[in-house]
Amino acid sequence: MRENNELAGLRQSEIREKVQAYFKAHLDQYLDWLDRRGLSKSTLENVRCEMLDHESYLDMEMDSDHYLPVKPFLRKSGLTAQNWQSSQPMMQRELRKGRRDLLRAVLEAAERLEHYSYDGAPASALAATAPALPASSPLGAAVDDFIAEHSRQWAGKTIGQNRAYLNILVEYFGPDRMLVTITKQDASEVKKVLQALPSSRNTKPALKDLPLMEAVKVTGHKVISPKTINSHIQMFASFFDWAERHGHGPQKLFEKMKVAKARNAETTVKPYTEEQTALIFNELTDNLSVLVKKDSHKWGTLLGLFTGARLNEICQLDIADIQQEGDTWFLNITDEGDANKSVKAAASRRRVPLHSDLIRLGFLDFVESRKHGKRLFPDYSHNVNGGYGRNLGRWYNESFLPKLGIKKPGIVFHSLRHTMVTRLGQANVAEPIYQCIVGHARAGVTQQVYLREGFTLRQLSEAIEKFRV
Repeated sequence: MRENNELAGLRQSEIREKVQAYFKAHLDQYLDWLDRRGLSKSTLENVRCEMLDHESYLDMEMDSDHYLPVKPFLRKSGLTAQNWQSSQPMMQRELRKGRRDLLRAVLEAAERLEHYSYDGAPASALAATAPALPASSPLGAAVDDFIAEHSRQWAGKTIGQNRAYLNILVEYFGPDRMLVTITKQDASEVKKVLQALPSSRNTKPALKDLPLMEAVKVTGHKVISPKTINSHIQMFASFFDWAERHGHGPQKLFEKMKVAKARNAETTVKPYTEEQTALIFNELTDNLSVLVKKDSHKWGTLLGLFTGARLNEICQLDIADIQQEGDTWFLNITDEGDANKSVKAAASRRRVPLHSDLIRLGFLDFVESRKHGKRLFPDYSHNVNGGYGRNLGRWYNESFLPKLGIKKPGIVFHSLRHTMVTRLGQANVAEPIYQCIVGHARAGVTQQVYLREGFTLRQLSEAIEKFRV
């Protein structure tokens, strides 16, 4: 027993001291917020209802942690789950009384702001209680404002992804946590949580119903990659930068906190060897193993091979996107014509000449056969997560490559794009030209300012003809 005194229940005086310190910090933040921005009638009504609910739980002596910030309280007070269990029901009751009286104080302060007193009291009802704190907002409200402001520039999929990233912060700190109280040390702890976060946490049956801090303790699941960790951290940094500039919080956080990327040669996308390219080409054109059962599979893959275009760029093509200027046929890769069409960036909107081998193989005849429809590949349906390219990608990566016997880590549909860049570079095509062909942003003042309109179709066509299977 002497060796385990730390597991014994806390005395009531100790509990009350910790509860008072915890809610006093929150009260100062709430009063500062009230003084600067006020609270809506609906918010005050919610505060009043919750306060009455706490009173009801106390009157009924009901054993429930509903409405109680148990985990944040334990974390901030330096207590453990064992402390919580061993001090029941006293700690739960004191925590509920503390939350009730916090809400009561907020309501009383709001009530004072509804009236003026001329008996010599300070003009501000909050002057005696609210210390001078840096400007701050509750985390949840600030995240909502951030998403609302940026959603006009983000695609629907991007909005959902960035909201999911920021929800990690909201779940870890709680929506009512004032930004002023989040420190660099807190940011460091969040980074540790990310490094232990299981991948696909929200879809795995064993994890999806678990709170964040319980999910990261479950072993046996693959954790998110360094790239995904850095995507989270980049979004956190962007949010806190925005919050600081807009007066929601006093400082920027998560800057220069990314983890090192493990460049694993086994998983990095690789270009195809000449032997692999020849095998793929022969199977697509001769179909000796009868692996290619759809024209969409054949021509979709050949377009990837001979243009270096991205999977979704190919699969979302309309008939009208196959165009001719003079003697040159080309793909007009754009996000126009369909609400679901998209491009990765501004540089992705481009014209890519058709390689003479594509025309020789009959691609224009294939386009003619589809002219009564709108889309070139109508059998590729749109998916929220994968765009139009998911079906072709699955067939190619999960069926075609394995049956050819060349499926390895880093060898995927995107390898066709790497192959195009590699072969053109080896053929002494200038980097800015093949950047235009594959839709990479061009770097430098010369490329971004003086050659803003890009290269001519003839220049691009001459370059792409240097690609050889």
